Amino acid sequence: MLSACTVPNQGGATLEEVQRAAYTHNGPPKLTLFTMLSNRSGSGAHTSILINGSQRVAFDPAGSFRHPQIVSRNDTVYGMTPYLVDQYTRFHARETYHVVIQELVVSPEVAEMALQLAVNHPAVQQSYCAKSTSALVGQLPGFEDAPQSFYPRKLMDYFAEKGATFERLYEYDGDDKSKVLAEFVPEYER
Repeated sequence: MLSACTVPNQGGATLEEVQRAAYTHNGPPKLTLFTMLSNRSGSGAHTSILINGSQRVAFDPAGSFRHPQIVSRNDTVYGMTPYLVDQYTRFHARETYHVVIQELVVSPEVAEMALQLAVNHPAVQQSYCAKSTSALVGQLPGFEDAPQSFYPRKLMDYFAEKGATFERLYEYDGDDKSKVLAEFVPEYER
């Protein structure tokens, strides 16, 4: 099932808005894979990756985590503070889906290469979330053997084989995730 990655995200924020939203996280250089899985069938519905390099961004190909107060350009979401990462995962976890969160610490060079690949990636067409994420990961040194697949679970399994940490987030909100965005309060207004 690939229905969660069905939103074309061409354009978006200006370069000035992107620069203003840049957030540098003090943690180690890291790749965090998010895999959204059906609570009924276990099948993958969406894949995205959080990249902690010289700034922290989420590559959310054909994703729907978009709001006027969230800075995004094409499929990259900028300003991924801890608060925004929390909002992102909770947006996806609901009564029908849960989120698998896998983290891999990488070298600063690998993180920066992933960041550049994400910010320069054009908008992804519908249902290509796992394919585009696995293609991005497969260009990184040490990850050339990443499976090139349309199936989110294949990339999730690959990250597990690479020794990634593993966490699941379950929430039981209704299935209408638009309510999460309707209630979104930007961090600077809290």
